Amino acid sequence: MGIIVPDAIERYLTGLNQFGSSVLDEIAHGNEQRGLPLVDGEVGALLRVLATAANASRILEIGTAIGYSGIWLAGALPPGGMLITMEMSEERAREARENFARAGLADRVSVIVGDANLKLAKVSGPFDLIFQDGDKQLYSSMLDRLVALLRPRGLLVTDNVLWDGEVAPGFTDAPKRPAADTRAIAEYNERVASHPGLITTTVPLRDGLPISVKKL
Repeated sequence: MGIIVPDAIERYLTGLNQFGSSVLDEIAHGNEQRGLPLVDGEVGALLRVLATAANASRILEIGTAIGYSGIWLAGALPPGGMLITMEMSEERAREARENFARAGLADRVSVIVGDANLKLAKVSGPFDLIFQDGDKQLYSSMLDRLVALLRPRGLLVTDNVLWDGEVAPGFTDAPKRPAADTRAIAEYNERVASHPGLITTTVPLRDGLPISVKKL
């Protein structure tokens, strides 16, 4: 559980979440032992709500892992919609494709394997929503390209920007996260908050998610 929002509150929110599915439940349960860096159900539900509110038909995700967050996102797509999701690991990408198929979403998802920082140059926009959950040290270097790929009024959502609170000086006496990652995320937070093309607010759910709207 996170340390930003008290455990009791997170359990309460979990009990209210009505958007899940058997496939999502199985992935989450299986990950309790594996410990892969997946979003949790509350973040997934937020992604589903945002994609639905944006009337998204084209979504880009950086950091597929095994498809958990992608299922939340793709589940909001209309027939003919498409989620393009990028993953560095071929093994994880293969498992993600299997999970998308189990969820009945294979026809709405394209999994691209490789370095997202390089692959982004070959992707064409515009996208209605972009979810950034890849390499934390690449957050800042990708930002301008992601903004360029968004349609006006499109949404950019980023995960893990509170970093267990370690981006806030003095929040913890014994930091556990890699210092380079912490510095990179703190830099990204400053950049996304002040980006001239975005309007941004950060939701302190789980590990923190800035939600940015591209200006007209």
